[in-house]
Amino acid sequence: MTKYMPFVYDEANFLTNQKCFIITGQNMAYLNAVLNSSLFKYCFRDSFPELQGGTRELSKIFFDKIPVKLVSLEQNEIFRKIVNSVQSDYTIEQTKYIDTLLFDLYNLTTEERKVIGYVEIK
Repeated sequence: MTKYMPFVYDEANFLTNQKCFIITGQNMAYLNAVLNSSLFKYCFRDSFPELQGGTRELSKIFFDKIPVKLVSLEQNEIFRKIVNSVQSDYTIEQTKYIDTLLFDLYNLTTEERKVIGYVEIK
């Protein structure tokens, strides 16, 4: 349960305890970028049930319904570099750049980009 929906890309093989989900596979940096993006927050925040205190339940059954566009290994590498950079030295400009990359990848129109805007969950 979380209020902020944070997702972390891990290349150091950290372990976790408590309730935490670990996703493995190809193109994980790209998936991390999608899950932390304004596009995801705009489209899917309401797909996760709200719990007491304004938190949300992040369960696998809700993630299974979310379509994610496939990308090449080369495209994933672009996202890997920027995601690692954001995680080591966060700036809003970097997250907006990721949003722009994703908006381009999903071929969003100017109007769709304006409607989504920059979504920051506080």
